[in-house]
Amino acid sequence: MKNKYIILSLLVLSSLALGANFDSAIWGKELVPNILNYDKEGTLRLGHYFTLLQSEYFQILFFGVLVGVPVVFFIHYLIIGPMVFSHDRKKIYVFTLFNRIVHTIAAIAFILLIPTGVIMMFGDTLGGGTFVRVSKEIHAIATLLFIVSVFPMFFMWARWMFIHWDDIKWLMIVGGYLNKNKKPVPAGKFNAGQKTWFWLATLGGVVMIATGAIMYFQDFKLAILAEYGVSQIDLLRASAIIHNVLGLAVLALFITHVYMSVFAIKGAIHSIITGYKEEEELEVLHSSFYKKLKKQNKI
Repeated sequence: MKNKYIILSLLVLSSLALGANFDSAIWGKELVPNILNYDKEGTLRLGHYFTLLQSEYFQILFFGVLVGVPVVFFIHYLIIGPMVFSHDRKKIYVFTLFNRIVHTIAAIAFILLIPTGVIMMFGDTLGGGTFVRVSKEIHAIATLLFIVSVFPMFFMWARWMFIHWDDIKWLMIVGGYLNKNKKPVPAGKFNAGQKTWFWLATLGGVVMIATGAIMYFQDFKLAILAEYGVSQIDLLRASAIIHNVLGLAVLALFITHVYMSVFAIKGAIHSIITGYKEEEELEVLHSSFYKKLKKQNKI
């Protein structure tokens, strides 16, 4: 292996001495692979895609989501504005104390995980150093909080989250958020948007925990995977790609979740604090669930 690095160093020095003008694309895709066995036989050949995504695409995509999604919602707020519901009618108990505690732990975890994850993504742009290293450790600690909350959250809400015909109708009218009319929107206890966020945050979150742990600890044995031709570097590269792709989706939907609960629906965030929703909000935004409660004489 040392001989390969010596050969590589000699090639670089001799080329500089001759004044050669290296094409970075050729250097990355042909010369380095041939000398260092980059994407060699017997690997998953993820090296090229990993390098390309990490160096050229992920930062741009994260920046686009980080700026683009809030801008879209800002325009929505200016043009459509928030939905405001009456506080003079009954308050319906929707979320139990256990629901609220688990959700609060998960919320704190996401509030820590997402900014620190973004800082790590732009670590080189930010100059690295102590700030990025501390962010990495906070990210790891916040992951423990998320682990504590994700499994209870999955089991307490999963039964409400399966796809229903109402979800198709909800998507066709974008949940009624593109106008100011208070027409009943077809949705159960949770609408299609909330269901999407739930599955991404729970199942997707478990995948992110696993891939994040692989990247954080790195030095582990892969005897079982090695039997199928998956090396440690393969697993690290695949984990980084999967983690970042899911991270993009989580970032976009987390911003959406915050906008909907804090800005788009006036006072909606109080329901996950007190457990109660306004009757008119349920009647309009969760009409199917509201009808079900009325039929059961719970309203």
